[in-house]
Amino acid sequence: MKTNLLDFDLAGLTAYFAQIGEKPFRAKQVMRWMHHFGIADFDEMTDIAKSLREKLKAQAGVAVPRELIGQISEDGTRKWLLDVGTGNGIETVFIPEDDRGTLCISSQVGCALECTFCSTGRQGFNRNLSVAEIVGQLWWANKSLGRDPKGDRIISNVVMMGMGEPLANFDNVVTALNIMLDDHAYGLSRRRVTLSTSGLVPAMDRLREACPVALAVSLHAPNDALRDEIVPINKKYPLKDLMAACQRYLEMAPRDFVTFEYVMLDGVNDSLEHARQLIALTQDVPCKFNLIPFNPFPNSGYQRSSNDNIRRFRDTLIEASYIVTTRKTRGDDIDAACGQLAGQVQDKTKRQVRRLVEIKP
Repeated sequence: MKTNLLDFDLAGLTAYFAQIGEKPFRAKQVMRWMHHFGIADFDEMTDIAKSLREKLKAQAGVAVPRELIGQISEDGTRKWLLDVGTGNGIETVFIPEDDRGTLCISSQVGCALECTFCSTGRQGFNRNLSVAEIVGQLWWANKSLGRDPKGDRIISNVVMMGMGEPLANFDNVVTALNIMLDDHAYGLSRRRVTLSTSGLVPAMDRLREACPVALAVSLHAPNDALRDEIVPINKKYPLKDLMAACQRYLEMAPRDFVTFEYVMLDGVNDSLEHARQLIALTQDVPCKFNLIPFNPFPNSGYQRSSNDNIRRFRDTLIEASYIVTTRKTRGDDIDAACGQLAGQVQDKTKRQVRRLVEIKP
């Protein structure tokens, strides 16, 4: 099997070239061709010696996931279902806005954390994505979207908020982040790359040391009893430990706050008492809140909070001097909104829950 060069960050690619008897600067050249220019054909890497190109063709490649389905929402949001083999597909979403273009990337095929309000969490788990499969989503989207009239890339921000828990695939995610940040690849700012976690505390500490980027935490409940129910990982890493980990993370983070994501579930977590508990919970953590109206999917068992409840909840937080945004629902007509990603997952968890959504090529 040929070596997929998309699996390497610059350090790994440099080591690979040393192994095949090539100088370190070749790694920077090839990395720039692959990621900056989106070139997968070694023959098109014109400043590389022909002998090296022939060597690479014989033993390596630039292999990205293959598109199965592409969809475009009425609001301009785009979603791709990408083939990652053995009947599995992952979903990647691009959200265009006036001042930015944000790509939402998946890190696993499915998810094992079983958050009850999330379609991905309901469908089971198959495996971690490789580095090439993670960064290949950015490669594919850049290639598909092209550049704006000024010649700039359309994707300015990346959020690790797609299918899966990024910190449960720690090593591959960190290598992919290194590639996104590398000036020889995509050159993204740490402030423009956000990783969202449900709260794997030890891995949050590791990320702080290995590759700190902007941090979002899927909170969704203000007390342990409720969070145990809707975000089961809380039973292992309760809120007291999670808040302490957030404070530690900010010591190294590129931003001076954590974003707490909070999905608004009617009659479950959206009362004014819940808002007051949230204020008490987070009073020592520099943070802002992103309130997310629940995006329905079949048989979820939940309803979206009313606009009035969301407004009252938001205003209670604002009166306590928090910065609060209410996420605009994007791409829900193509099931691309937060919590709706499903893809194709050959579940290996033996979970006794019927797959709710299945998309076939």
